[in-house]
Amino acid sequence: MASLSKRLLVGRPLASSEEEHQRLGKPTALAVFASDAISSTAYATQEMLVILMAAVTFPASHRYLVPIAVAAAVLLGIVAISYSQTIHAYPNGGGAYVVSRENISPGAGLVAGAALLVDYTLTVAVSISAGVLAIGSAFDFNDDPRLRVALAVTFLVLLTVGNLRGLKESGRIFAVPTYLYVVLLFALLGAGMYQVVFGTVTEIDTPETRSAVAHFAEENELASTAALFIILKAFSSGAVVLSGVEAISNGVPAFRKPEARHASQTLFMMAGILATGFLGISTLAHHYKPVADEEGQTLLAQLAAAVFGDGTILFYGLQLGTFAILVLAANTAYADFPRLSSIIAGDGYLPRQLSSRGDRLVFSNGILILAGMAGLLIVAFRAQVTLLIPLYAVGVFTGFTLSQAGMVRHHLRLREPHWQRGLAINMVGCVATGVVLLVVVVSKFTSGAWIPAVVIPLIVLLFRAIHRHYARVDRALAVPDGYRVRRRTHTVVVLVGRVTKGSLEAIGYARSLRPDRLLAVSVVASREQQEAIIADWERHGVQAELRTLYSPYRELSRPIMRFVDEYDEEVEDDFMTVVLPEFVLDHWYAQLLHNQSALVLRSRLRTRPNTVVTSVPFHLSGGGVEIRGSAEGADGPT
Repeated sequence: MASLSKRLLVGRPLASSEEEHQRLGKPTALAVFASDAISSTAYATQEMLVILMAAVTFPASHRYLVPIAVAAAVLLGIVAISYSQTIHAYPNGGGAYVVSRENISPGAGLVAGAALLVDYTLTVAVSISAGVLAIGSAFDFNDDPRLRVALAVTFLVLLTVGNLRGLKESGRIFAVPTYLYVVLLFALLGAGMYQVVFGTVTEIDTPETRSAVAHFAEENELASTAALFIILKAFSSGAVVLSGVEAISNGVPAFRKPEARHASQTLFMMAGILATGFLGISTLAHHYKPVADEEGQTLLAQLAAAVFGDGTILFYGLQLGTFAILVLAANTAYADFPRLSSIIAGDGYLPRQLSSRGDRLVFSNGILILAGMAGLLIVAFRAQVTLLIPLYAVGVFTGFTLSQAGMVRHHLRLREPHWQRGLAINMVGCVATGVVLLVVVVSKFTSGAWIPAVVIPLIVLLFRAIHRHYARVDRALAVPDGYRVRRRTHTVVVLVGRVTKGSLEAIGYARSLRPDRLLAVSVVASREQQEAIIADWERHGVQAELRTLYSPYRELSRPIMRFVDEYDEEVEDDFMTVVLPEFVLDHWYAQLLHNQSALVLRSRLRTRPNTVVTSVPFHLSGGGVEIRGSAEGADGPT
């Protein structure tokens, strides 16, 4: 049943030879790797307006939107050009992690890797939460946090299952909503700009607007004394529009050949759509004067109602498209988090299980870990975008800054053709993103930016601890020159509860090992039990020395462990094999009727040095025996 359920959810296994056919063309890759960046147009302007309206008198707060958006768009262009160079210089993927590791130091690479992993986790939490917020604007349930969280977790599960099916298949599924949103967004911008040009704009006038005028007028004095800080803080909120730009550089190997060229072209397509959408929405917001209110309609919903008409097909279409792309924007993180974690795991800084592909040629373990961490964030922050955004930008711009610094070192080190132009671009990018990182940390530190500022170094410490473990294991397993395995004696101990077919088969197996000494050990709780097993032993003529261990409190594992320890002290330089006879039932549910003492014994014995643990399962249905190192679903010693 478990296997059937997995096949229904995930699909048939894919052979390694099919990996080439799972690569993405540009239309599908744009949906997979650019959905995160493009989706940020749905909330970046609103997050800027939240900051501005908290300190600047309404409606004067809206006049700052376009200049801030222009500054963010210029930064976007610089970063896009910089990452295009990264794609061609490092076509095997890895983005900021690989660039920093190769050109700055392994430590810098770990910081970049930790920042990106945090960024991708927040991408999933923010995107799904923003998607639920968008659909809540259309159906008016944003004031119900329990419903928001429940829907967000549901969509998280659906996305996880979709990505476990494979990158190409999930890309095809998610491409339609991505392009639907882009088409409807540009329809909104076109219709809105038409009204702006021909002077038919009607400013949004709602009860929230009128109350905002009264409320924010009281804050005008604060705005005059902290205008620059407020603008910088608003810019740091709007700069989340750059989130996801690095995704393509991390996933270059997922593109069809030639990978670098296709990835670079997709990057510029994404940057063009993103800059146009962000500037367009900010311009419309400047003219229509919407209000940023997380528990009411989103800024984009207010603009759609003003341009298309509230309740029209296009209004609901844009809300559904916004909801879809925001939820599916998490797909970018599902594509890049597992791939990046596999690279870091390959370097020995994360568990090696993360470097293995699953049945569908995706890094399934990484997908599941990402889903788990994002789910915790959604529940902890009640699926509120405004609470999650301050956590978001720190990881984004840490990765940006280290990547650009690494590319500067790359150009200075290799001096390839036209390296001076690349050096200038990356230097400008490094300074610009570094300044934004500083602004984000300072302006949003008390709002939550301190969390990633603390978490990222902790993750780096975790990376190093994992690496030290693997290094210690490698040193212990390394074979020095001239190493020879010395001849050692071998004792086999068979644990028996009573004389059965299973225990006799186990003794027969033990005898086939031709040990130097063969012992059978039984734990008894009374003299009657001891006499009974000795009588059975003699009646069946078992050819093995029998030892009985008295356990008045009916313990099993402790007397056996004590016996093994004492015997090991008596015989020096000895290998000991402990054989556990077990019987295997026909149905898994029948195990509820039996104890699992073999499992406990096996777990404790395997911690001992110079001790081998072997299970000899006796299958009741066929009366046969099968030798294996461990037995799932088997009962205790027979």
